[in-house]
Amino acid sequence: MTAFAEPQIPVIIVAAVARNGVIGGGNRLLWRLSSDLKRFKAITLGKPLIMGRKTFESIGKPLPGRETVVITRDPDFHFQGVHVVPDIDRAFARASELAIRMNTDAIIVAGGGDIYAQTLPFAGRLEITEVNLTPEGDTYFPALDPQSWREINRENHEPGPGDEAAFSFVTLVRDTKAPGKR
Repeated sequence: MTAFAEPQIPVIIVAAVARNGVIGGGNRLLWRLSSDLKRFKAITLGKPLIMGRKTFESIGKPLPGRETVVITRDPDFHFQGVHVVPDIDRAFARASELAIRMNTDAIIVAGGGDIYAQTLPFAGRLEITEVNLTPEGDTYFPALDPQSWREINRENHEPGPGDEAAFSFVTLVRDTKAPGKR
């Protein structure tokens, strides 16, 4: 990775995470939560999204009303309507340019597991949907240092129409007062 200055535009990670830390399996989501998809849209609309190639391929297209930055080491990967970059540094640089052009206040990181792990040190806020399931999967959300994050909001929900499980919408912010934190 090249030396890249920390993004000046706030970075928000958005993820749906099962009780056991699983976020996916076989390059797909392992549950159906219509409520979470609506929340994802509300949080991300009008903002640049950073995601890995596998996550993008699981979605299959650029999401309307957003600019998508796809990280891949595959030099032959191209997809109309997305910005393809080879690494996190270039993703942040491109997403920052897009955020300024879009006149928005944040860059969104939308997965997958490796991308979450690489971008977590730069995030100031996490928008997590805690899914009340424990599926078997092959992709996990990175473990969080509880001293680095402070929960500022939690909304518990029973399954609604189109939801396969109960869930909680949780907002965490980086605790800059913790020893050794930025």
